[in-house]
Amino acid sequence: MSVVTRRTVLGALATSPLWLQTAWAQPGSLRISHQFPAGSVAEGDFRDRLCRMFAEQAERATRGKLKFSIYPASSLMKSEAQIPALSKGALDLALVPLSYAGDEFPEVNIGLMPGLVTSYDQGYAWKNMDVGREFTRMLGERGMVILSWIWQAGGAASRVKPIVDPEDAAGLKVRGGSHALDLILKEAGATVVNIPSNDIRSAMQSGALDAAMTSSSSLMSFRLDEVSKSVTTARGGTYWFMLEPLLMSKTVFDRLPRDQQAALLKIGADLEGFARKSAQMDDAAVAAQFAGRGGRAVDLNAASLRKWQDIARNTAWRDFGEKNANCARLLALAEKTVA
Repeated sequence: MSVVTRRTVLGALATSPLWLQTAWAQPGSLRISHQFPAGSVAEGDFRDRLCRMFAEQAERATRGKLKFSIYPASSLMKSEAQIPALSKGALDLALVPLSYAGDEFPEVNIGLMPGLVTSYDQGYAWKNMDVGREFTRMLGERGMVILSWIWQAGGAASRVKPIVDPEDAAGLKVRGGSHALDLILKEAGATVVNIPSNDIRSAMQSGALDAAMTSSSSLMSFRLDEVSKSVTTARGGTYWFMLEPLLMSKTVFDRLPRDQQAALLKIGADLEGFARKSAQMDDAAVAAQFAGRGGRAVDLNAASLRKWQDIARNTAWRDFGEKNANCARLLALAEKTVA
């Protein structure tokens, strides 16, 4: 009996029909990674819930041909490792802040550019506008496919005074969460501390951090009300909007038959309504959570928002546009959506 070598198998695969190649390549179980606390379909952080809803619906839609394992709370890999792993095909899916890959892939910083997106309507409109189509194309070149566009507003938790105007951040140790936010914080006189959102609580508890900017959902999920005195919410509008999508490795996506690809894209798009509603509910709920522990909840007014936006335009926006031609093109397209 002849020995079948790896070269023989690969050669046969290269000349086999498309359906046979698909059957060979199709994964039996796909891994979904994220950094947020674990819950269930019905309860918990909505980003974990969305991953579980996606998995259940996708398994039903593919009649069990695709199955999913969910790894919450960075249990599979560190937060910052997820986007590089997706890009290389070493991870199947992740719900992850795009800004974590901003050093390696500066174009993704458009998704957490302070003051550029100031409402959910504006953010979700990107998907079907020139800026969204161009951004999708660029992600594809980096080996990633957006399944669900997820926008979240955010605020700032503080151990000391509330951060409403830029001058309130002066002299404080603040976590911004992205290069762009770090630039506006430095301009405001803050000392920037770079840590993932799931490390904020311990840093504030130890005193290594005075204040932190993050999404409303993370402000609650990480129970920052227990280590903070105040929170600036997104209820009255905010300069802090983050694109935190459900992503799939393009390498893995391209191995699937077209009907399964279409099913995953449809399910992801359908869940965007759930994501938007949940994020808006969290914007309101975070104030109640802080107040329930005796903390103070404050909101931005139009004048405060303009101050942050003016600083961002002259620092973060300019810096982003000067990174490369792709960034300049994305910024020009995004600025067309600014009211």
